[in-house]
Amino acid sequence: MARSCSILGVAGGSGSGKTAVARAILKAVDGDRIVFLPLDNYYLDILWQDKGEIRDYNFDHPSSLDWELLAHHLNELRHGRPVEMPLYDFSEHRRRPETERCEPRSVILTEGILLLAEPRIRELLDLKIYVDTDADVRLARRIRRDLEERGRALDDVLRQYMESVRPMHLEFVESSKRWADIIVPEGGENCVALEMVIARVERLCEE
Repeated sequence: MARSCSILGVAGGSGSGKTAVARAILKAVDGDRIVFLPLDNYYLDILWQDKGEIRDYNFDHPSSLDWELLAHHLNELRHGRPVEMPLYDFSEHRRRPETERCEPRSVILTEGILLLAEPRIRELLDLKIYVDTDADVRLARRIRRDLEERGRALDDVLRQYMESVRPMHLEFVESSKRWADIIVPEGGENCVALEMVIARVERLCEE
């Protein structure tokens, strides 16, 4: 028998603040009622031959992600069955050998730049949120994250932004905004919009 639950998706450009929105939702909602599946964990596991191959790989194109596995996991959780979520190592650009067990909850939350651009995922979402932030703010946030959290060099971060992040955002991410039920300007810094989103999530938990 299918479990009664709702699936929420938070999308937006890299550095838009979508992760801050997702964290605000997770903080506000009792952990026994929500399970989180970040899209970043669903990058395809590729056996890299050398660093040059990684350098030229487009991590911002939809083809870089394991949509089939994510869709399967969302459906399994919706039907009350636990899943083993992959974990991705951004320093090695590989999936880790271990997984994280995710139990079914009344609300399933997923977050990632391309969520609304993928039809098979979009069709599963009961509430679609898009975080809309100016390009210069997104770039500044991305630089800080990649330097501080992922140990990357500034030149490499800027090269990737110009070669893949920016063009893929314009082609796939920005255009996916039209599918959103709610648009949140400026991400986690928009307290009024966050209060509205959290109130909606709380109602979903009670249904």
